[in-house]
Amino acid sequence: MGRSRHEPAGREHRIRYGDDLIWGIHPVLEVLHSQPRRIAELCIQKDKQSRGIQEIIDAARTFKIKCLFVDKIKIGGSPEPVNHQGVVAKGAPMPLLPFDDLLAYFKTAIEKGETPRLMACDSIQDPHNLGAIIRSAHAAGVTHLIVPRDRSAPLSGTAAKASAGAITKVRISQVTNLAEALKRVKECGGWIFGAVNDERAVSIYETDFKVPVCLVVGNEGSGLRPLVKRHCDVLVSIPMVGELDSLNSSVAAAVILFEMVRQSLS
Repeated sequence: MGRSRHEPAGREHRIRYGDDLIWGIHPVLEVLHSQPRRIAELCIQKDKQSRGIQEIIDAARTFKIKCLFVDKIKIGGSPEPVNHQGVVAKGAPMPLLPFDDLLAYFKTAIEKGETPRLMACDSIQDPHNLGAIIRSAHAAGVTHLIVPRDRSAPLSGTAAKASAGAITKVRISQVTNLAEALKRVKECGGWIFGAVNDERAVSIYETDFKVPVCLVVGNEGSGLRPLVKRHCDVLVSIPMVGELDSLNSSVAAAVILFEMVRQSLS
């Protein structure tokens, strides 16, 4: 198994929080299976014995990844508590797809008569929400995601954990100007659907999603920025009958995505 080593008994192994970390059994396994070269080292807590941990150790042996076995793992500097489940991977940050490559994929799919689906996240600040959106997007057949370079939660271990490993299966592009990026998607033949909480918007159940789609979901509190909203072809909303008048952004994204799936199957 590459180089394995143990630290002295009772010693707490501290790891500085950063975008190069991935933690949790399922997220680490997904990276090991799909992008093993991203991982430079695995840190494993000795008392965490399970089938998942053993699968991680076996994969590390296969790919000759260095393992460090310690008594306790502490991730320092994290903005919130980290449930690492006894395993942390250190390595390269999430690989990103050049935006021109995303456009080429989208345009080629349309030319083949397909109806590809993209997602764009406008200023999603919570990495848990970003990860949950990525998880739902993958489950709904979305293969590509656009996020702004600024005003966005980092593609960190928190997002990877919340995505349950789906972050390794969706190709992600970071763009400087999201409004301009949406304009270019439209030039390729895409329809931009903006998710809003507005009674004047079209119900998702009255919207035809059987077209090349780019669904845009906005910030948890303020929603879509005005300039981004102006680049949307259709503003859509989710009808609600309860007393609450809005949904969490990741929940709203999932509801809309699976209405698209329903329509594609009908």
